[in-house]
Formats: sequence, C-alpha cells, structure tokens
Amino acid sequence: MTTHQEIDLPAFGKTTVPTGLFIDNQWVSSSDTKTFSTVNPATGEHFLDFAHASTDDVDKAVIAARQAFKTSWGMNIASTDRAGLLFKLADLMERDAAKIGALESIDSGKGVRIARDCDVADSIACMRYYAGLADKLHGQTINHFGKEKFVYTLHQPIGVCGQIIPWNYPLMMWAWKVAPAVAAGCCVVIKPSELTPLSALYLCDLVIEAGFPPGVINVVPGLGATTGDAIARHMDIDKVAFTGSVPTGRRIAIAAAESNLKKVTLELGGKSPMLVFDSADVEEAASWVAMGIWFNSGQDCCASSRVYVQEGVYEKFLEALKAKAEACAIGNPAEEATSFGPLISQAQRDKVLTYIESGRTAGARVVTGGQKWPKSGGGFWVEPTILADVSPDMKAVKEEIFGPVIVAAKFRTEDEALELANNTEYGLAAAVFTNDARQATRVTAALDAGTVWCNQYALLHPGVPFGGFKQSGIGRELGTYGLEAYTQVKAVHQNLTQTMYVYTARSWNTIADV
Repeated sequence: MTTHQEIDLPAFGKTTVPTGLFIDNQWVSSSDTKTFSTVNPATGEHFLDFAHASTDDVDKAVIAARQAFKTSWGMNIASTDRAGLLFKLADLMERDAAKIGALESIDSGKGVRIARDCDVADSIACMRYYAGLADKLHGQTINHFGKEKFVYTLHQPIGVCGQIIPWNYPLMMWAWKVAPAVAAGCCVVIKPSELTPLSALYLCDLVIEAGFPPGVINVVPGLGATTGDAIARHMDIDKVAFTGSVPTGRRIAIAAAESNLKKVTLELGGKSPMLVFDSADVEEAASWVAMGIWFNSGQDCCASSRVYVQEGVYEKFLEALKAKAEACAIGNPAEEATSFGPLISQAQRDKVLTYIESGRTAGARVVTGGQKWPKSGGGFWVEPTILADVSPDMKAVKEEIFGPVIVAAKFRTEDEALELANNTEYGLAAAVFTNDARQATRVTAALDAGTVWCNQYALLHPGVPFGGFKQSGIGRELGTYGLEAYTQVKAVHQNLTQTMYVYTARSWNTIADV
C-alpha cells in the first residue's frame, strides 16, 4: 500500500497525509501489507486506511531504536543537544499549529478551535517544558565515608521505551509520552490508537525536519491486541508506558511481567468526584464542573463525572449546571464556534446511551439530555446529560462512562461527602468547592486521588505531576516526576584508598581487623 493518502481537510483543501509506518526516519508499508480503517466520528463515514504494524514491524522499530540508543542518542549526545532538537520540534509544531489542529479535529471529532487552541498549544508547551528540563538531570553525592571512598549517583536513560497512547487526546498524549522520554535520552516506539492515528503520524515529518537522528522516534500504528501486545511483550523494550482503560492496563502489566519484567507506567481510568459545599459559589462551581465533564464531550479520564452537593444548595446547583449543559456549543467540529463534538465511535455512543438508560431504569432523575443529539445525522453525538438523585449502587455511578454524562446526589455532612467520594476503585482526580479555608485543607487531604483541585477543575500544567491512586494507575507523568520515570539510578562507589574495608554494625574496619 502507499504510505500517504490525500484528504479534503477543512480550511486547507486537498492535503496529503501519512498513513504508513514510521521506522528509522523512513515511511514504510507494513511487512504483511495489512491495513485498518478509521471513521470520521462527525459523519460516521469511512475516513482513511492506515498500515497495520505486524510483530515483525515492531521488531524492526525496536532494532532501529536500540541502534540509535547505542550510537546517536542516550549517553552519546549532550543533553543540551537533545534539548535543542525538542525546542526545534516545538517551533515546527507552532508553525503548523492550524493544520495540526485541523487534522486532530477531523480525526477525533474535536471542535477545531479546541483542538488548535487547547490540544496543540498544550502539546507545544509540554515539548518546551521537557526541552528545558533535559539538561537538569542531577544525581547526588553521598559523603558518609570520610576519606575512604567517594559515592555518587547517576540518573541515566532507561533505554528503548514502548509507548501506547489513547484516542481521546491523541496529540497531547504523544507529547506527554515522547517529550520526557526523549529529553531523558530514551528512544521510543509509539503505538497511537487505531481510532485516531493521524496526528501522531503527521508529527513524524516534523521529527525529520527538526533533525532527530534515525531511530530515536518510531511510530507503528495498529490494533491493541496485535501491535500493542507485541510492544508490551517485546524482550528488547525496557519500559512500556500506557494511557487508557483499566482492563487494558492490566493486560499490559501482565504482558510486561511475563516477558522481560520491563518497567511499566500506567495512567488509567477515573470516576472523579466533585464535592460542592453550602459555602461554595454555586455559579462558579457549576461552571468548573461543566467544563470538567463536557470538555471533549466527556471523553476524559479525569472528567468530573460524579458530583455530590450539600443539601442546602443541591437544587440550586442542579439548575445552574442544567443551564450550562443546555448552553454547550454542539455542532460540526470544523466550525470555529463548536466546543462539543461527537463521541469517537458508534460503539462508544451506544455504550454511553446504555449507561444513561441503566441510570434511568434504576431511578435516577434525568435533569437534562439523555438522548442522541437530534441533529446527529450519521455522527455519534450524545446530548450533555445530568442524572440526579443517584445511589452508590447504580452502574452509572460505579463505572466509568467516558461520555458527557454526570451523576449527582446530595449529602449532609463533610464525613458523608468523603465517604461517597472515596467509595470507588478509581483515584485519578477529585475536587472540592468551598469558601471555608479550613474545610478545604481537610477535605483535599482526605480525598483519595492523585490530583485534587480546590475551587477549580481540569486545569493541567506540564510542570505538575499527573497520575492516579488505586486502580487509576502506576507512576506519574508530567513535571520532574515524568522525567524521572524514564531514568534509572546508578550508584557509583569510588575507593580512595589502597586498603580494603568492610562495614560492621558500628564502624568501618580493615579486613585484618574483622
């Protein structure tokens, strides 16, 4: 098959885009010529056919990455040079921001303004953050030994890293994975989601233009059960990083353990609770919660999907939130005004509608929404939906819906609110809305979540770590923690004498004294 195809890109006209595999800075077809198809979520129509990376193709990508790690990357290049290439890549992304945003929009269904001004901009910021951090990996000196020896630590790149990214933020997750790994000196083999591989592949041409050596960044699109499994089980991949669902994360952890016990970072699902107390500014809280659940049409691992409101402001809050839902700018992703696009697929839309019906059947009150958007046509929209008066045993309350559905219930006391919030297998994010400073301090400390917002929601920064408690994941991305995840620590002992010493319970002694 060809490695490039032509599409009609809104605002850009006829555009040629990559659809092959990117290995060793070359565009190639899959070794067995197999392909997979994607669908435009706004129309339900066939979009593009992409090369499907086989196990042999993954092998080739890993070989290229290992060769680069041994010869042109890793410990063979100054960290300032790695930084320079990342800065150059970020500049090229900024140059092409409008086009990248349009590609992300048509591929994933996001409103083009959101894709360009949020996803692309945040991805560029992430690249620049890690470019600036690349030459700041410092070890320690450990001076416990007097004149006998000198001990220090080195933070060195892990090696070849497999990275598997999701469909809800294809571009941002590419940046979150690639930037820290490459900054640390690792080489990568990336599998984008089979639903949204386009932006990850487009960036590869910018990788070449920026001047990255062959083999440092390789992109192998394919299905999770084949290409993803080959990455997770590969004996020459030193670490795998995955963002996605808990069941898939479990399978990746098992595959990593059953192969070469490679290191694993997992950023998994969530069912994030929002606690709104009587003292909160109701309109402000409703605005933050609305953004948290209806941004990206609810397809967000830290979506504000559970809301618990103190009984004194419960109905007032629901009315404010209902107004926010009905004001969402639903429409064609290619239009600048659109902020609420379709879900990614028919299967995802139908799954979300099934959750809504399960809540309705179990006794939840539908405050607004609950149906397909009337103007969906062949696309996969679901209306912004509020299910109120829910109980903890409802399926829609316990399980991650990954759509524009919020469940709400009232509480009386702070202790009851915390019990409701922490009654979940997830622990990715949470929030508290209160104007009582002491209460804010107590509650943020007591919530079981890797990220807790106070009187805001959903705002992230590349310098702040992100990850989950419980079944929401292992490890952290972003910040200095995200860079450390791609390094390993080596302790170096330098003997400063010609005498052999051993350490007994209380002191150093020569071999002759022991």
